[in-house]
Amino acid sequence: MPPVSCVFFDAAGTLIRLREPVGESYARIAARHGIEVDPQPVETAFRQAWKATPPLLHPDGQPPADDDASWWRALVARTFATVTGAPLPEETLDPLFAELYAHFARPGVWELYEDALPALEHLRDTHRLFVLSNFDRRLLTILDDLGIASRFERILVSSEVGASKPHPRIFHRALAAASVPASQCLHLGDDRKCDFEGAQQAGMHSRLVDRPGTTLLTLVTELDGNTKANRDGEK
Repeated sequence: MPPVSCVFFDAAGTLIRLREPVGESYARIAARHGIEVDPQPVETAFRQAWKATPPLLHPDGQPPADDDASWWRALVARTFATVTGAPLPEETLDPLFAELYAHFARPGVWELYEDALPALEHLRDTHRLFVLSNFDRRLLTILDDLGIASRFERILVSSEVGASKPHPRIFHRALAAASVPASQCLHLGDDRKCDFEGAQQAGMHSRLVDRPGTTLLTLVTELDGNTKANRDGEK
């Protein structure tokens, strides 16, 4: 690998994870709105809805005014329609969605992976660090609450770009933010299509996080080895 100066991190599944499964959170909050459902069917329905809901893509230069909240609302609606067997009435769906949307930005809902902070510490003095995530602006609050937002030069989210990984636009926006050639950038993520293949198609280097075998520490150690080899080769 040629010398890398900028490292981009995916967020959910790479740096951070939920403290409890989505199904448990959805079922507990739904109960407060008079909807009694079991967590496991909700979890399954959420995963199905995630795959079935079209990926986020807006006209270039026209990011969504609602920070993609409508996309999440459609996913919540599809999830509960699957579990309950019928669409929820609007008067039930609206307050339920509002509470769910707020919940996933609250302190304590997310946590860092054990290897995240050591990996960031490992790179802090040698590389420029960025986040590139299929998320909305809630991510800025989440990473700030977890104490790592200030470690990144920029936090780029799909809702501000108007396109989600693996669409080329979000990677091109990342490269513009870094102002360096793609060959000097490395993207680390846990999704083969969105992170690994998407970054490579944009000309960036990419590595796949696949815990427990391949962690962030595994990858930054590999990056260090490549950096040292490049330096030795220049002598």
